[in-house]
Amino acid sequence: MTKTILSIGTYDTKNAELEFIQACIEEQGGKVLTMDVSVLGDPAQPTAISKHDVARAGGMTIDEVIALGDENQAFRVMSDGAAKLAAETWRQGRVDGMIALGGTMGTDLALDCAQALPLGVPKYIVSTVSFSPLIPPERLAPDIQMILWAGGLYGLNSICKSSLAQAAGAVLGAARAAQPPDNAKPLIGMTSLGSSCLKYMKSLKPELEERGFEVAVFHSTGMGGMAFESLAKSGAFCCVMDFCLQEFGNLLAGSLVSSGSDRLTSAGKSGIPQIVAPGALDLVDFAGWQEIPEQYADRPFHEHNRLIKSSVFNSDERRRWVHELGDRLEGAEGEVHFLLPTGGIEEWDRPGQEAHDPEGLSAFVEEARIVLPGRIPMTEIDAHINDPEFDEAVLTIFDDWVDRGVVRPK
Repeated sequence: MTKTILSIGTYDTKNAELEFIQACIEEQGGKVLTMDVSVLGDPAQPTAISKHDVARAGGMTIDEVIALGDENQAFRVMSDGAAKLAAETWRQGRVDGMIALGGTMGTDLALDCAQALPLGVPKYIVSTVSFSPLIPPERLAPDIQMILWAGGLYGLNSICKSSLAQAAGAVLGAARAAQPPDNAKPLIGMTSLGSSCLKYMKSLKPELEERGFEVAVFHSTGMGGMAFESLAKSGAFCCVMDFCLQEFGNLLAGSLVSSGSDRLTSAGKSGIPQIVAPGALDLVDFAGWQEIPEQYADRPFHEHNRLIKSSVFNSDERRRWVHELGDRLEGAEGEVHFLLPTGGIEEWDRPGQEAHDPEGLSAFVEEARIVLPGRIPMTEIDAHINDPEFDEAVLTIFDDWVDRGVVRPK
């Protein structure tokens, strides 16, 4: 089946580059649906979705956008309209993927369009600031692809054609290869880290699959949590087992290893039942290239690899996290059950390991006993989160939910 790619850009200033991308896609047997997000100028040829269409979708006429007299304000309107139309064209079955081109202005708009499309829809951005620190993690769609628009600031040349051609081939190839979820089995979303830190998924996944469910485990190092929250927001899960809250602790501490401000909220807002545990909520992450901030310098420390390293939260911080945790879970529309493993919450906090801090763990447990009962159903487990007793507690709650119809097998 022929695949159609939505091509987004300012056709008044980037017409040659966008036409080159279109030609590359068509030469490989694909089709292109063009969207012009220009403000002042006009494209050399009419586009399928005009700048007038985009402005209207953003709530203004193009003349009103121009009258704003500020390019940032103007492009905010165009970004809003472009994102709405990108989502609409996909819902209508008119496109199978998206490609966009731009400098900082075009990239800003393209990021909104990418986030408007569901996980699994190919989305490529050719940008002069590809994966730059200018782009905060929360602006990135979980499955976005970017390539640097090298040497392409003004006009076509052999250097930038290489980037444009790669992106054109990549998005068309991805659209052809993409496999949408078949939804044959109800899906459980689970969070974790690598098995050297958290191990429960090794035993829980096969047990849940035997019960007729599919299990997707998300790596909680920023982008994984963003994907998890995005799918929860869309109602993709029948249940979530959110057992790794490291991203949540990172968010509260201001770490750059974050999955965004909505962590631990999307499933609740969607009414999805949640079993939650505080796995790795004792650790704050830093990029491998960062210096450890002075306030963490005298704390237990774990250097996982050259990309990521962690320090340990102190007792006061852990007590504060309990209150924020309770606030977020208490607002859930669906059932919630919190599991409190009193023997430890990740492998490196065991006796003899570098993150062992019994005083900090005790502070968290004591605060949870005070704050959570009466607000959230809670079960204490006299074991470590990586011990079999934790898995047994999870399955006991889950099986009860299935029996009561809280979680429904298909």
